[in-house]
Formats: sequence, C-alpha cells, structure tokens
Amino acid sequence: MPHRRILSLWFPRLGAERILRLERPPEDAPFAVVADLGNAQVLSSLNVAASRAGLRRDQPLADANAMCPALLTRWQNPRAEAAFLSVLRRWAGKFSPWVAEEPPASLVIDLTGCAHLFGGEDALLDQVERDCADLGLSVAAGVADTVGAAWALARYAGRAAGPDRSGDAIDQEAYATRSRAAKRRNWERGGPAPAIPTAKARAARIAPPGGTYGAIAPLPVAALRLPGDLVAELGRLGLRRIGDLAGQPRAGLARRFGRHLVQRLDQAMGAEPEPVSPAAPDTQFAVRLTLPEPIGLEADVLAAIDRLLVPLSDKLRAKGRGARRLRLECHRSDGTMGFAELGLARPTAEPDRMRPLLAMKAAEIDAGFGIDMVRLLAHVTEPVSPRQHRGHSDAADDARARQADPAPLDDLVGRIGARIGLDRITRHHPADSHIPEKGARVLAAAWSEPAPPWPAAPTPRPPFLWPPEPVNAPAAPRLAEHFRWRGRHMEVAALTGPERIAPEWWLDDPNWRSGVRDYWQVRCASGDCLWLFFAHGAEISAGWYCQGSFG
Repeated sequence: MPHRRILSLWFPRLGAERILRLERPPEDAPFAVVADLGNAQVLSSLNVAASRAGLRRDQPLADANAMCPALLTRWQNPRAEAAFLSVLRRWAGKFSPWVAEEPPASLVIDLTGCAHLFGGEDALLDQVERDCADLGLSVAAGVADTVGAAWALARYAGRAAGPDRSGDAIDQEAYATRSRAAKRRNWERGGPAPAIPTAKARAARIAPPGGTYGAIAPLPVAALRLPGDLVAELGRLGLRRIGDLAGQPRAGLARRFGRHLVQRLDQAMGAEPEPVSPAAPDTQFAVRLTLPEPIGLEADVLAAIDRLLVPLSDKLRAKGRGARRLRLECHRSDGTMGFAELGLARPTAEPDRMRPLLAMKAAEIDAGFGIDMVRLLAHVTEPVSPRQHRGHSDAADDARARQADPAPLDDLVGRIGARIGLDRITRHHPADSHIPEKGARVLAAAWSEPAPPWPAAPTPRPPFLWPPEPVNAPAAPRLAEHFRWRGRHMEVAALTGPERIAPEWWLDDPNWRSGVRDYWQVRCASGDCLWLFFAHGAEISAGWYCQGSFG
C-alpha cells in the first residue's frame, strides 16, 4: 500500500489578491485589506508592495498610514473571502478528489495515488505554482505524510528556529524605537525582494515518504500549529525546534503544557491520525443580478428581488427542493457587502411566500455608497413532495383540504419569526405522561407539525399551571372550609373531586417526593377556581398545595 501523501496549500495574501484581481491598481502601489478587530482597525492582508514598505499583518491602520502615506486600502469582506476559498477548493480538485478547506486561507489535499498523473510531486508543485501565477495568487506548498507536517513545510520550510527575542522583531520593540527597527529590516523594510524559489528550495518543501521527522525536526515549534503564548513559553525554556520537543518525555510535556501540545506533535509525526474531510459537493441554489449603476433605494432592491425570485424558484422546483433559509446579499460598490438572513416556517419554492419575508429584511440593509450586485441564495433546503392532481369526484375533499391548509399559519409564523426569531415561536403537543406538568411538550412551531387531537383527561385540567405552592390548611385529606393561600383568606364554596394521581415509580422526580396526590377543583367564595391537591406524604410531610387555576 502506498504511503499517504498530503499537500498543504497556503495563500498568505488571499484577501488582498482577491480584490486586486478585480480592481487591478498599479503593480507597485502598496495595498492592504482593513478589518475591524475589537475597537481597532488593523491590516488583515497585504500585497507584496505593502510588505516591502515595512507594513505587516495586524498592524493598526493609523500606524500603517503614517509609515506609508501612499497606502491603498479596502474593507475586509470575510464572506467573500470564504466564497473565494471555496472556488479555489474546486480548482484544486484537478489534482485530487479529496480536497478540504482550512479557513481562512488554506487547502489540504490528499495526494495518495495521484501525484504520478502529473509526473511526480515536484512536477505537481510546479503546476500548482504556474496555475496560481496565472490566477494572480501567491502560494506556498508543502508535501508530507501527515497533515501537520505538510502544514509546517508550507509555512516554515527553510526557516531555522531563532532566539526568543530578536532586535529586528518589531512587535518586541517599544513604540519609540520602531522607526529605527524599520531601517534594520531587509526586504520587508524596503530591501531587495526575495529570490524566486528554485527547484532546490521547492524540494525542501517535500518530505520524502517515511522521512517526516527529518523534514520537520529543524523547524520552529510554531510549525506545530500552537498558540503564540505557548510558543513563547517553550522558547524561554530553550525548546525552539520540533526536534527539541520530540526528544522530551510525552508525560512531562502533557503535565506542564497540556494535552494539546502532545496531540499536535503526535499528529505531525503520524502517531495520531488526522483525517482529511473534504466538503461534499452540493448544489448551489443561488441567483444574482448585476446592475449597470449602483442603487440605494429600498424600492430598487425590492425590484431586484422580484426579478431574482422567479429563477430561484425554478431551480428549486427542478430539484424537488424547498428553501428553508434564505440569504439576501447586497454587494456595494466599495467592495463591502450587506446581507440579511431569514428562515421559513415550512420549506417552499413559491415566490409569493418568500417575497414578504425578504421585503421585511431589505429595509435593514445599508446601501452605503450604492449597491451594484444583488444575490439571493437558498443555502438551506429540504425535499418538497409534489402534490398530485385530483379529479372532479374529489372536489369536496379538495375544498375541505383548502380550508385546513396550514400555509397561512406557516406564513404567519415565518413573518413573526423574521422579526423575533423562529426559535421563540412555540406550540404544545400532547406528551405520553399522566403527570399534569408533563402532559405537554413544548416544540418550535417552525420545525413541528400542528398538534394532533389531545387525549381526553379523566377530569378537567386547568389552563394555568405553576409549581406547587403550599396552602395553609389542616393536614387532613378533607379540605377545611377556610384556608390561606398567597397571603389571602379563602372560603370554600364548592368542591369537586378527588382525582388520585400516583407518581411515576420508575423515575426519581424530586417534585413528586410528596407521594400520592388527591386533586380537587375548589371554587371559592371570592370567585377563584383553584386546583388543589393533598399530598399523602412520602419523603416530604403530608399537606395541601395549589398547582393551578381554572380562570
């Protein structure tokens, strides 16, 4: 059986190069993507020119503008970047059918039995680099027997482990000395660009079959996909290379640094399996409308929705599916996107049932500088059974079925759920229990059918129930003419009962440790109609309690 071979592809400039493919500014112009991190605006992705100008990821935008006044920026669109990564996953399917995404900017490919189709692993990496160059993307690749080793080679091949502190590490310098640290950097601070990877450098990213340890042992411990604080702690102890960790006792490492460190080390070495789970190919139920001029009025967005609903409905009907969740995406002219998601109480492919909900959400989207593309996506669908046409002899049955059609109720649930959330709308179903408080199940209305007919109770049940409350009355099976409840003096006018209910002996319910109960319908002189019971006593003393009201 051949060795398992894994290819890891890392796109270090994915966010910036995705936008550069669309806008194409001057090649030597520094460009960066800006993201909101807490209350700060930081750089999330840069092009090569921005890196050469001394900028770095996670740098505050204000500092970046001070260092590079010519910097061009765009706001980050995480959903668009995730969609672009999915597109790259489909492109990588040419090398192997077993491709998985590693957000935010990586792919993992199981190459077992596939590399020879491209002339070997070295030729395959050459093909990957040519394809990415044609796509305008930067890529770093690594091939090894395990996912962890391939990930490490893609990001750290050729990099030796350095000391814990470095004079050129700008994140370890004081703010006042960062300007001087910038002058000491090499190509990242304006020096010459790094050389194009040669065949020898590419071979360093390919671990031979069975040679995982020799390939990753000289790499820094950060190549094990460890948190930054753990890497710093290991560096202070002199454990800077993977080889340093591999020679340490596993039990001692686990006790001091936790199970995660040992797990990552075992995964990289192949002692613990780490499968590649590719995304299942799914049918996309999505339509879009590209506009010649940006729009900003709600009426224009609704007009675009009307044009998109018909083709989306046709796609759903062709596959026998109904939309359960919809996403409305409004792509703005500045590269950002506003979106709204909504759920339906029942899966449907009817435009008339989807439009009212979309119209409610369209008003919540900010048009910004204008919307130039509207996309409608049914990202959660369910099978919908087609209805069979019936003959004239069944016209009466059809009329009764139309009267009992749940569609109006489902539409009402969907409209209310679009405002307050579908999970907050519930309905009650009968439960298989003779205990009063367990006689009903609370289900979400959007994901349950209407309740079946309720079974008849031996005696009437009150519409209002609450946990049993003590009643101040003599502890005798017959209720006295006067008792006290909730600080009120009550006078008995009529009694109906009793109905004896025993606890579920096969369950240990703390609320029923009072033993067998005799329930009475008590009408008081004040007009209250209460549901009282006398607990005969078990683990708790006998006494009277009130559990409900008839109105």
